[in-house]
Amino acid sequence: MALLDWISSDHDLRLTGDGVRLRPHRSSDFEEWAALRSASRAFLQPWEPTWPIDDLTRGAWRRRLSAYAHDIERGLAYPFLVFRTSDNAMVGGITLSNIRRGVAQMGTIGYWAGQPFARQGHTLAAVRAVTRLSFERLGLHRLEAACIPSNDASRGVLTKAGFTQEGLARAYLRINGIWEDHLLFGLVSPTPASQHRGEDVLV
Repeated sequence: MALLDWISSDHDLRLTGDGVRLRPHRSSDFEEWAALRSASRAFLQPWEPTWPIDDLTRGAWRRRLSAYAHDIERGLAYPFLVFRTSDNAMVGGITLSNIRRGVAQMGTIGYWAGQPFARQGHTLAAVRAVTRLSFERLGLHRLEAACIPSNDASRGVLTKAGFTQEGLARAYLRINGIWEDHLLFGLVSPTPASQHRGEDVLV
């Protein structure tokens, strides 16, 4: 599927959860996305990689959408924006990335929430929706996630979503300019691996 087709059709990727709906990014989302990220910068920056200088510009947005389209067409990642169903407000984002097939059949979940919408259950609902996508539609066997030990909110989301803390990785990711230790979490599909569809890809 071509880039413009993917942007216009959402690649048939629309998910729902408890009080939220998820869909891929669109060109028309830029202003709302940039406003939410800008207003939440101080809240988000301690938990994220250092933002590029031009991160909130239209040029960077276009590059972001192009990269997302490339990844989704190859089945490497599925990025979503998260919206509150009650008023269609954008509340954050979530991505299933680093998808590995073959003997692994796994992927990694990462997410963010705008400060005005934090601790309201939206991220938990989004994680559960992407978990269902991963296991029921993509046929993955395992999901992984990580968070800085001091990020109690993220740890709580993962625990409530059924993830198990599996270990600690030293200097795991460069966050806000510092190589930070991360807690590692995992979740295995309740469906036996022999019943997974494995190489299925959304089209």
